[in-house]
Amino acid sequence: MDKSTSKSLIVAGIQLPTLGMSRGKLEYYIKNAHQRGVKVMLFGEYVLNHFFKELQSMPKSMVKDQTDKHISTLKSMAQEYDMIFIAPIISIKRNTYYKLIAKITPKSIAYYQQQILISYDHWNEKRFFANPIAKLKDPMSFMVDGFKISVLSGFEIHFDPFWQSIIKKKIDLVLIPTASTFGSHNRWREIIKTKAFLHGCYILRVNRLGEYTQNGYQWQFYGDSMVVNPEGEVEIMLEDTESMIIETIYKEKTIKHRKDWGFDKELRMREKLC
Repeated sequence: MDKSTSKSLIVAGIQLPTLGMSRGKLEYYIKNAHQRGVKVMLFGEYVLNHFFKELQSMPKSMVKDQTDKHISTLKSMAQEYDMIFIAPIISIKRNTYYKLIAKITPKSIAYYQQQILISYDHWNEKRFFANPIAKLKDPMSFMVDGFKISVLSGFEIHFDPFWQSIIKKKIDLVLIPTASTFGSHNRWREIIKTKAFLHGCYILRVNRLGEYTQNGYQWQFYGDSMVVNPEGEVEIMLEDTESMIIETIYKEKTIKHRKDWGFDKELRMREKLC
């Protein structure tokens, strides 16, 4: 592939723990990303708000102020720097928590409500949040400079119906914000590499940093943010410190992968027989 003639897009992810209310750190990274030509930036889960287990001891008014402040800041920066931000947030409606992902552009704000939430004894978002259980819908998707982009929450990558939508729409880039812990590095790396290869897309995964202690046991959110290309190869990966990942992706690489392997072609042939 001749990268000099292929359509390209520069994307970024910020690997951070939960942010304070000040806009200083955000502006530092966003200004730097703008100078390097970034068009789309992804945040990890529980970065603009605290980890959901910490919310239980916080006044709801404080959580709402946190969300409103960060959304307002990102809206103004989207306009100033002509960028798109994808950011998981906590919304409060009728005194109830909802888990959402915001897409903030210079002209608008849209929200994707996470459809499947973790429901294990030690980590039960399904019980904490009021996101409804309903028939699955396609994940959020949008276009930027000719690239088809989709957004999935971290837990949702485990469910095939979302990936069926991604392959049918010929998505070029999947954005995955996560809050992964318990030393799950290798499992996440292998899942992401496999999904990128099977669905012929780039994946940008951004995992949060930070710690949470429960019953004397420390949960370590370890970073490991990465960009994986359609061949299932890791192009760039961060370690476990605060940082920003910036990478150029190429449209021709997704087109070539689909043509060479023909997975979606085989599916389309059989759909016509139904």
